[in-house]
Amino acid sequence: MPRLFKAHENKSWQRCFKEETHEREKAFNSLVMLAKQFRLTKDKDFERVAKRGRAVYGETIALKWIKNNLPQSRFGIVVSLKIDKRATVRNKIKRRIRAVIRENVKNIKIGYDYLILTKPEIKTLTYQNIEEKLMQFLKNV
Repeated sequence: MPRLFKAHENKSWQRCFKEETHEREKAFNSLVMLAKQFRLTKDKDFERVAKRGRAVYGETIALKWIKNNLPQSRFGIVVSLKIDKRATVRNKIKRRIRAVIRENVKNIKIGYDYLILTKPEIKTLTYQNIEEKLMQFLKNV
């Protein structure tokens, strides 16, 4: 720790600084994106799931899936311009869906590629509603 002024030598101040840093790290980790091993990254993977995958459709979300023969499941999220022209709105929806996946990854069947397609009605849903609907689909796979 760099020595800026005498307060840095005070042990109680250092303890507070460490606790504050730990809290910041915990908050940051909750915002971290979905790990690469759990993401569909290539166009051919998206196309394979879209063309050959099984599907379930709801009012706000559609889910397509196909077996991937990997030790983990991978996810792709599609939020088109039809949902909203503003990128901030589309990104907010994607962040919410990723958070649901990240929090529930242990409850989702492994060995599948999932493609989550959104419909315009998803803009009106809260995080809890998105979680409820998405998990309902993912448990029925």
